[in-house]
Amino acid sequence: MSIFSEVPQAQPVAVFKLTADFREDTHPQKVNLGVGAYRTDDCQPWVLPVVKKVERLIVEDQSLNHEYLPILGLPEFRSAASKVALGDDSAAIKENRVGGVQALGGTGALRIGAEFLRRWYNGLNNTATPVFVSAPTWENHNGVFNDAGFKDIRPYHYWDAAKRGLDITGLLDDLEKAPEHSIFVLHACAHNPTGTDPTQEEWKSIADIMKRRKLFPFFDSAYQGFASGNLDKDAWAIRFFVSEGFELFIAQSFSKNFGLYNERVGNLTVIAKDNENLTRTMSQMEKIVRTTWSNPPSQGARIVSKTLNCPELFAEWKGNVKTMADRVLLMRDQLKAKLLALGTPGTWEHITQQIGMFSFTGLNPKQVEYLIKEKHVYLMASGRINMCGLTTKNIDYVVQSIHEAVIKVQ
Repeated sequence: MSIFSEVPQAQPVAVFKLTADFREDTHPQKVNLGVGAYRTDDCQPWVLPVVKKVERLIVEDQSLNHEYLPILGLPEFRSAASKVALGDDSAAIKENRVGGVQALGGTGALRIGAEFLRRWYNGLNNTATPVFVSAPTWENHNGVFNDAGFKDIRPYHYWDAAKRGLDITGLLDDLEKAPEHSIFVLHACAHNPTGTDPTQEEWKSIADIMKRRKLFPFFDSAYQGFASGNLDKDAWAIRFFVSEGFELFIAQSFSKNFGLYNERVGNLTVIAKDNENLTRTMSQMEKIVRTTWSNPPSQGARIVSKTLNCPELFAEWKGNVKTMADRVLLMRDQLKAKLLALGTPGTWEHITQQIGMFSFTGLNPKQVEYLIKEKHVYLMASGRINMCGLTTKNIDYVVQSIHEAVIKVQ
């Protein structure tokens, strides 16, 4: 008998299973609205022009080698990444109370932050500290904090299915009732999977309660710039919380806004009360990284660093990001307009009220099943679609398919 004979078969990761099923489908009009990556209007991955340019610069730079990076990562990448999140005029940066940890994508940043909080947040042995994640949220949030050792992971109200928008009343009520020092995972912008963000006034109400209840904000920032096309607008919530004096973490991902999905470029930005607290915190971060991946890879970090630290390349990158964001916004406008023109039952205003890569359509699981099996349009069971999967070539077929599903399946 094998020593592995008692290992149970794990359930496949839903979004990757969906993609695998799509690839096996031979239908000529099949459409994949599940994949969480940008696609051009030809439904192809896009290597940003600025990334190609920087890659050539790296190849030609004779001063570079393959020596180990510092444990916490490439210093000029970490500082530039934190500066993008916090802004050029950040008081926290000027006060030398901001640190960065280069991580393996946004997931790695979340995991390192979660591991630190489990060990050191508000005292030792924090396995019982409540961690709140939005309902719904990106599926990895629960897994990351669970695997880091937290035993009390709870949902907070977020999506109002009836009005297809934010349940701000429920959210604020959950903040009021949460035990003091609870950890709240907040989506900085372009909430995944709903595409629904609080307004600035709602963010102020959230911050007010969190400050009063001594709650810890852990921002997940996976779409800065990609959501609205404006880096500063997409970072508004983070910068407001920092201006209000919060100590907090920000898990940053450069997969979407640089198109560097397989390079796994992430950063954990730490905002502490002062430099003395930051220094001790970063010393413990180094210990955690050392036993996790020891040293991070350099290629992706160098691409991001060279881009962010050169004014000309930075300006070009912002243009590339806006190109992606504008295409998503265009697809939102067209999807809503075509559904309304067809007279598809229900309300579809939420499609353009939402923002970012994903849209929570409001389609129910039976309608999703119909779309996949009968129309070969692949989307998540929750009804979440990736707007980048829509193109000028397939949108009419997708709209007709949605219309048919809504009419035929209740």
